[in-house]
Amino acid sequence: MSVKLEDVQILIQALQDSDLVELAWETNDSRLVLKKAAACAISPAPGEALPADQLGVQESGHEQERAEEVEEGRFTILAPMVGTFYRAPAPDAEPYVQVGSIVEIGQPLCIIEAMKLMNEIESEVRGRVLEILAENAQPVEYGQPLFVIEQV
Repeated sequence: MSVKLEDVQILIQALQDSDLVELAWETNDSRLVLKKAAACAISPAPGEALPADQLGVQESGHEQERAEEVEEGRFTILAPMVGTFYRAPAPDAEPYVQVGSIVEIGQPLCIIEAMKLMNEIESEVRGRVLEILAENAQPVEYGQPLFVIEQV
């Protein structure tokens, strides 16, 4: 019995909807191990140890996104997974944000598609979008900078 894509998608969704950080599934001829991103997802600026509440970070529904302070009051939102970056919810829709947009904590910034699952990436800080670093419909890597937001 081989692993079917539909089964993998069900397992990914089950992992995302749970508090588990790792899920292993085995059959006679195959083995699949799924792991969530690192539990410690906030990276303070070098030499600083700032608590998450001081960064204006809010946990999202299933796992915490990544935000990294690059200089005083400026944060880089990092990709929490590997996938395809989309600026809008649909090809004919307006982008979630533009350079200059004011965003609130929890506001969607983009979508990352991974294995046919659409994952909304939300802002972890309140602020103004200074830069959009990823190209629409292009692949992104885990930890890749996506947005620079200036805290306001």
